[in-house]
Amino acid sequence: MAPYATISGRGLDWDSVPMRLFQKAKRLGTWDPQAIDFSSDGADWAAFDSVERDFLLRTVALFQAGEEGVTTDLLPLIMVIAREGRIEEEIFLTSFLWEEAKHVEFFRRWLDQVAVAREDLGHYMTPSYSHLFQVELPKALNALRDDQSVEAQIRASVTYNMIIEGVLAETGYHGFRQSLEVSGKLPGLLEGIRMTARDESRHIRYGVFLLNRLINQSASGWEVMNQRMNELLGPALGVVSEFWEHYDEEHAPFGQRMETYIDYASTQFDKRMKVLERDRGKSFAEIEEAAVADLAAEDLAVAAR
Repeated sequence: MAPYATISGRGLDWDSVPMRLFQKAKRLGTWDPQAIDFSSDGADWAAFDSVERDFLLRTVALFQAGEEGVTTDLLPLIMVIAREGRIEEEIFLTSFLWEEAKHVEFFRRWLDQVAVAREDLGHYMTPSYSHLFQVELPKALNALRDDQSVEAQIRASVTYNMIIEGVLAETGYHGFRQSLEVSGKLPGLLEGIRMTARDESRHIRYGVFLLNRLINQSASGWEVMNQRMNELLGPALGVVSEFWEHYDEEHAPFGQRMETYIDYASTQFDKRMKVLERDRGKSFAEIEEAAVADLAAEDLAVAAR
């Protein structure tokens, strides 16, 4: 018997969800942070008032720390997937980690070249943010080094894909686009945000697929997922509310409001939960068929815009 799947009779499952996502990653994820033009961002940054600059710097600092955190903490999940011989998922996850590293590069480049923020930005991390990124995320992912059980993988995926990426990152990107698109300010930052958010949409799509697979492998999978969601959703929403403690909502920067962020976060969370509920109790073949249909519908929607 051949020791490698790709030279056995098995080959590669080209139609699988992770391989489809890998093809999208190659088409859409190869943007270069060094190629983004920041030449207009400097003048825009200088023209903002102190509250607007604080709002932007606070947001970028949290993105910067978060992207470094997820880049650092993802490896144990990749190792588990590799040990299980899930070659298509491992192939996709190589693009996943590479993209997270590029996000780190992008935000740091903007901080260096536009905001010229050389001071320690750690004071922007609130208690809920620190708890999620410095305690819960590394704990859940590093647990996979010693515990490769389905239940441990579910806890890790909920933490990384559903909460950190699916609630916090997507909400932040949405708020940034709302803040900057109408004014046309900071075009370089906005371009990078769009590229980063597009990458993250693939990561979340994989995360929902992964969770679906794991939940339906374990008799207790649904309960483990729900318990982890309940543990983390409060702190995730706490990140949003603590962020807004620093601003007067009646005169908030860029006309933003905390309720808009909370509503968007809740909507995105509910959307992913509906997929998990839809596929609860299905076989892996049924889960993959539904996920492929979701990807096709998503591609049609993008093409129609």
